[in-house]
Amino acid sequence: MSDRVTARLPKVYSIPAHRGFADALVAGLIPRYADPDLGLARLTLLLPNQRAARNLTEAFVRAGTDGFRGGAGGLLLPRMVIVGDLDLDEALGPLLDPIGASDIPPAADPTRRWLRLAQILAQVEGAEGAQGGAVRLRRAAEIAQSIDRLAVEGIAPEDLLKEDVLAIIGEQAEHWRQSTRAFLTVQAHWRAELDARGEVDPPVRRNRLFDRAAQVWRDNPPPHAVVAAGITSASPSLARFLRVVAELPGGAVVLPDLDLSMDDEVWEELGHAGVAPELGDAPFGREDALTHPQYHLKLLLNRMGVARGELDLWHRAGPSAAPPERSKAISNLFLPAKASARWVDLAERQRRLAAVRLMESEHPGEEAQAIAILMREALETPEKRVALVTPDRGLASRVVAHLQRWGIKADDTAGRALPQTAAGRLLLLLAEVAGEGAPPVPLIALLGHPMVGGTEGRALWLDHVRVLDLALRGPRPDAGLAPLRAIIERIEAKRGPGPLSAWWDEVEGILGPLMSLPEEAPLADLLDALVAAGEALCGEELWAEAPGRSLSSFVENLRLAASAEGTVLQVRDLASVLRHAMDKVAVRPPWGGHPRVAIYGLLEARMTRSDLIICGGLTEGSWPGSPSPDPLLPPAVLRHLGVPGAEFRIGLAAHDLAGCLGAPQVVLSWAHRDEGGPVIPSRFVLRVQAMLGKDLAEKHAETDAVTYARDIDVGKIAAPHPRPQPMPSAEQRKVDIPVTALDRLRADPYQFYAQAILRLKALDPLDAEPSAAWRGTAVHAILDAWHKDGAPRGRLVETANNVLDGMSAHPLERSLWRPRLLAALEWIDEEVTELAAQGRRVLATEIRGEMRIDGIRIHGRADRIDRMPDGKLAVVDYKTGGPPSGKMVEAGFALQLGLIGMIAADGGFKDVEGVPNVFEYWSLSRRKGNPGFGWRDEPVLEGRKKSGIPREEFLHRTEEYLTDAIGQWLLGQAPFTARLRPDIPSYNDYDQLMRLDEWIGWIGSEEIPEDEA
Repeated sequence: MSDRVTARLPKVYSIPAHRGFADALVAGLIPRYADPDLGLARLTLLLPNQRAARNLTEAFVRAGTDGFRGGAGGLLLPRMVIVGDLDLDEALGPLLDPIGASDIPPAADPTRRWLRLAQILAQVEGAEGAQGGAVRLRRAAEIAQSIDRLAVEGIAPEDLLKEDVLAIIGEQAEHWRQSTRAFLTVQAHWRAELDARGEVDPPVRRNRLFDRAAQVWRDNPPPHAVVAAGITSASPSLARFLRVVAELPGGAVVLPDLDLSMDDEVWEELGHAGVAPELGDAPFGREDALTHPQYHLKLLLNRMGVARGELDLWHRAGPSAAPPERSKAISNLFLPAKASARWVDLAERQRRLAAVRLMESEHPGEEAQAIAILMREALETPEKRVALVTPDRGLASRVVAHLQRWGIKADDTAGRALPQTAAGRLLLLLAEVAGEGAPPVPLIALLGHPMVGGTEGRALWLDHVRVLDLALRGPRPDAGLAPLRAIIERIEAKRGPGPLSAWWDEVEGILGPLMSLPEEAPLADLLDALVAAGEALCGEELWAEAPGRSLSSFVENLRLAASAEGTVLQVRDLASVLRHAMDKVAVRPPWGGHPRVAIYGLLEARMTRSDLIICGGLTEGSWPGSPSPDPLLPPAVLRHLGVPGAEFRIGLAAHDLAGCLGAPQVVLSWAHRDEGGPVIPSRFVLRVQAMLGKDLAEKHAETDAVTYARDIDVGKIAAPHPRPQPMPSAEQRKVDIPVTALDRLRADPYQFYAQAILRLKALDPLDAEPSAAWRGTAVHAILDAWHKDGAPRGRLVETANNVLDGMSAHPLERSLWRPRLLAALEWIDEEVTELAAQGRRVLATEIRGEMRIDGIRIHGRADRIDRMPDGKLAVVDYKTGGPPSGKMVEAGFALQLGLIGMIAADGGFKDVEGVPNVFEYWSLSRRKGNPGFGWRDEPVLEGRKKSGIPREEFLHRTEEYLTDAIGQWLLGQAPFTARLRPDIPSYNDYDQLMRLDEWIGWIGSEEIPEDEA
């Protein structure tokens, strides 16, 4: 029996791209294998993955009973067996991996293997290679990936220790030798453990199952027909299995898009493709065209032992096939380097890609909008199916959002990574809160998460979250819950007792166990703590629907594996480790959306067919993706062992595109830039443009959709907004003036209006970087504490260290600014001591005062007020940067010193009497021409100065400017004009509110239209 079956010629077929694989396959299976009574029920179909099974089922539904019994009656579907796609983490079906297959060792659990490899790596490296848990686990994942890559190709660990391989390793650079040595050592330890457990790596078991099925079917062919369809994986064991299927009675192998029209010399130009020539070169030569879309199919045929001439063309086409010349154009499009020279002589009909359009966009947002418009337009045709195929998940998400404009819910079969779902994000936020001591950004994101707070009490919960959010704006407080408790208590002290404290008690009770975790703990215990906190915040909703079920499976699998291996992890690494592991979990919806709209990734798009296929994101690095070489084993070693290089993935991406190009209508779409900057169009797009030529490429351009995308959100053009000049009522105008706000009132009255009358305030971001304002606050706190301690000489730097240690600051801020600050403080220490020796003494620091002029309250805080030897007062203002110029003060701006002096002269500061005569800025910066930090300056016109206000007129001139401003804007009727003096430096907190960009260009123009004035 075995000899007779082996002697049969293999039955291998190809369905050209233009025919539509799924529909053409079904159209040929029905008349060839259908039984009058049982339909196709006795036929077994071997398919690559679950997505292919779904697509084929849909194709059978579309076909109905056409061509079977004259179109009457029903049709039983064939048995569909999943070979399982490693890239989609799918296992073999029960036909190939039956329950109770005791003759083949079980496969090691991938998660447990990952954790164990990290422990082996730590043991191998010892103290010399000590790394954080996150880094070690990431390296362990790379080792597991390399182990699987070799196992898929049937390469045993001992093959790496052969003399010829070791010789190649010795010729590599030092980093390759080290990484290879580490890989071999870890793999040897792991192999020993597998043997002790009686297990094998998952790809090894997979190979053995294929080999056993091939042997069983070779010796005892199944009684009914078996057809392998759409399987293009070229692993040696699977190729041997497919060879047996092709030789079975009634068996067949049907390949997608294998080009039978390609010239023999072009086929040979693809390279060795796994077959070593007589010269003894590696099975994958340096000249092999790994990036060609037919290369992996040639590799599969070579490993099956089937010549291309032995293949037959599948005898049927799908109902929505493209023109036959399309396949010839696709073949010409992907000609290898040497053969592509024939493009010059190709006739236009051989270069034309009928019904294929090229769409260029400026940026991803425009591209997504244009794609959505094309998809919406396609739905106007009854029964027309449209699909977007893209590896760019960001683009896919944008398209899904744009389609919702028309109430279209697309069937996004590629799914989302688990961290991008609500449930996955919540677990990561809990890990970040635990690992970093409840920093503001993840804490507020966690407490405001849509799954937190329940349903009935969520409104009140969010009110409390907003209060805490406002309180946490600015630099980060100290780590832990205690500083947050202090903030809550300060809020309650101002607002009075209320539900906020009770709410925080609840939050603290949930997050407290996370904050009390030790720095290092078993990973299983850390997961239990996260799960407990998550359930306390969300209840059972955390595990609801597809994302919740995926998260539950992920957590349970990781917890069991971590418990079995005793994995210990530092809490600060928990979020990084979880994110890395969760990124590999795709959450796919259990059911689709719109029946005629689909969005696919490259893997999911195989064997699909739609009337219009839009290939989006065709840029280098996206489609095709950037080649990612093995991080541990050098390319020369892999090539010698017979493992395809990193460019092999580019060939698969090219084959995916070739399959899409077979659709009746195709749009190739790309943008000129992404979020980071300009990008390069895909090499496949450049090939299309080169083959078409300039004139044909212009005829194939899709411009209408891009134009609609640019115009769809454009409204009626509005005239430039007039310059804001609000006119509040007389009662509204009577507001206080801080001493720091007079400049704002005189230079930009609108900003004063927004701040003092509308009471609008710009919010700092959460966890903000320490700004100039923060540095000023720190300086004032340091000097105030030092003066209140009696200003002991030589103790200012010590005081500064104590204050700074108690204030939250970014490490970079401490390392860059702190040394400069301490140098300037040493200057202040010496300066204050020297002035004290001259009879000048400090009266008060950080003291608040006020006065009234015409019923308007003027208030502010003096940094420092000194008593001069002559009894007069000196007003001191500290500056971390440069002080205002004398010219600014002379023009009536930067009058804070004068206003403080007026309050002091009016007796507005408690226990401070006298009239100021000295107005000093003490700058902590470096003055031009002065090598040290720290200097004093007065905006007083005297001596060699050319600008400023004379000392004897300083208070009087300040009063004039103040009373003029009060008279115009607070007691008068002057409008609060925006940017009245645009030449004066100002804050930009209210630029958007005043719509500055819409009218700033009109300033100074004498020809403003009346309707725009």
